[in-house]
Amino acid sequence: MFKSKKIAKIGDLCVACGVCVKECPLRAITIQTGIKAKVCLTTCVGCGKCSKACPASVIGICDREVLHER
Repeated sequence: MFKSKKIAKIGDLCVACGVCVKECPLRAITIQTGIKAKVCLTTCVGCGKCSKACPASVIGICDREVLHER
């Protein structure tokens, strides 16, 4: 079904700086209308590179199941 059981989750305090977009090796993150980054649910494998690179520390890695429960 999914490539990975993990996925990146971007918090509400994202300032759309674009660092995560540049860091993601699968291009699974885009900037939505210059306001906030968005994760592509079908592409992201939860590798955590975006989370480590985020200067605002607003990206976390969570289980896909937890994300879908919300």
